[in-house]
Amino acid sequence: MTTASPVLPVRSAEPSALAEISQETLALTRRLFVQLRRRPSTLIAGVLQPLIWLVLFGALFAKAPEGLLPGGGSYGRFLGAGVIVFTAFSGALNAGLPVMFDREFGFLNRLLVAPLRSRSSIVLASVLYITVLSLVQSIAIIGTAALLGYGWPGLAGLGLVLLTLLLLVFAVTALSLGLAFALPGHIELIAVIFVANLPLLFASTALAPLSFMPAWLGWLAALNPLTFAIEPIRAAYGGQLSLSTIVLEAPYGQLSIANCLTVLVLLALGLFLVIRPQLDRKLS
Repeated sequence: MTTASPVLPVRSAEPSALAEISQETLALTRRLFVQLRRRPSTLIAGVLQPLIWLVLFGALFAKAPEGLLPGGGSYGRFLGAGVIVFTAFSGALNAGLPVMFDREFGFLNRLLVAPLRSRSSIVLASVLYITVLSLVQSIAIIGTAALLGYGWPGLAGLGLVLLTLLLLVFAVTALSLGLAFALPGHIELIAVIFVANLPLLFASTALAPLSFMPAWLGWLAALNPLTFAIEPIRAAYGGQLSLSTIVLEAPYGQLSIANCLTVLVLLALGLFLVIRPQLDRKLS
């Protein structure tokens, strides 16, 4: 007499929470890139504007007097790091605009009532989208600067450039997303972007070294987050890849590449911690 073998229960293959969040984030990120493909003028303008700055400013100060720039070299090479950082900064500062438009058009409310595993995927999608966009724009500028004869950072230097840009983009994206949920509409957000862009550019070492500035402006530039991103990238172009290399003679002391990167890490973490309670309230 044969006995029937016991039937083992079949365990359903349910996706893990991490897999579901990743899938949601990628789907929302793909939506943002579809919007970009339908309106590519945003990407084109984001690449052309800094390239025009690089070409025109580089030509305008091509005959700058010797001794103006620390360590010598052409002004175009000096300017290249500033344009790269400013492009990434501007792109990250615009990160809140898609979220703001979703708020105004009601799409964000649809996402909030959708069966998402985690609503953090909404924020992660914006961070991923802006990061990729900023890096594409920055690489285009790096390539153009090389074609103009302003130098190439090399593979190791390129790694330092990308790391620095990622830290800056994460920090500024956190700030922009916080503003997108705090401000009443896109007009106010665009106003903040316009007001912040040029003052932060001129109050940094993007266009001129600290030694060329008056004392009060030198202090502002030495405290400007853009400066902490510009100087490591400028050092990467000079072949100085040691973390202990001094890259900034600030009024309050000397700063190395490691010091600048540490400031950017703390800034990114601090801004994300500041906006986290607001995001939890708005996305709950």
